[in-house]
Parts: sequence; structure tokens; C-alpha cells
Amino acid sequence: MISPALEFDLKSSIRTIPDYPKPGIMFRDITTLLGDARGFRRAVDELVQPWAGSKIDKVAGIEARGFIIGGAVAHQVSAGFVPIRKKGKLPHTTVRIAYSLEYGLDEMEMHEDAISKGERVILVDDLIATGGTAEGAVKLLRQIGAEVLAACFIIDLPELGGADKIRKLDVPVRTLVSFEGH
Repeated sequence: MISPALEFDLKSSIRTIPDYPKPGIMFRDITTLLGDARGFRRAVDELVQPWAGSKIDKVAGIEARGFIIGGAVAHQVSAGFVPIRKKGKLPHTTVRIAYSLEYGLDEMEMHEDAISKGERVILVDDLIATGGTAEGAVKLLRQIGAEVLAACFIIDLPELGGADKIRKLDVPVRTLVSFEGH
């Protein structure tokens, strides 16, 4: 658990944009946090704190903000970085999985040789809402033999149940701040 002071600092660094991308949605924009050197560093440090000193082989980041955060986390823990992208965006042979969104299905993929069987991986993204994308990413990582140590997110929208969905897959979840609503 992070300190209330740190949660307040991080929350105050995240911009909220009402009615984006559609009416009724409160978009949590982390670009303001990324632009705050101290806040960004603290967020990266806190995301991996429970696994400090553990052997982490790879950090997998979900497109697109998960690439920014995941790259920084991988650097911090001296691990390789693996991008998980939307279908058709990677140039080499891939493995793919379909996953559920609020409004239907989508597919994500990663290079088939990005992770070796048994490698210890942390999954990273900026936000967890309904958990469909993160659930798909966990299943994709496991499909190629990764041991998923944890899923880490800066923001949790707990009312949407995504973090609980990932915990039900026996994956510990680390979040830094929570916002009500969606």
C-alpha cells in the first residue's frame, strides 16, 4: 500500500478531462504525470517496489501508454521490455489473442520469440478499468509460457472491476491511485 501523501501527489499530477472520448466518461490523462519528472520517477519506483530485488526477466507493456511506463519500469529493474500491440503492428512472427472490450472484441499480439518459457514477467499499463485488455495480455503471456509475477497500473477505476478480474487469474495487482467512476 502506498502512502496517502504519495497518492495525493500522484493524483494531483493526473489531469481529468470530462466527456472524453464520449459524454459521461472522465478521461484520466497521465501525460501531465509523465511531464512531471519527480512524479514520473516516483510512480515508476512505486510500481515495482513490492518486487524490488526479485528476479524479473521482462516487463511487458500494453500499447500505447504501457510502452512509456513499461520501458521506464524495465530500465529500473534491469529487465528486457516486450511490447504487446494491436493486431498487425509488429513486423515479425507473432502470437495473438482475442480479448473482450465493452463494445466487442479486439486482438492483441506480441512477437513469438519475445519471451522464453518460464521467464518471469511483470505486465504494465497506465490504467485498469474493466480489465479486458489486461486479462487478454495475461492470457497471451501465459500462452507462450511466461510466469506472470504481477500486473501494475498507475490508475485503478475500482467500480469497473478490472483489478479484481486480474486477481482472479492468480496475478497480484499493484495500483497507485484510484478514481471513482469511469
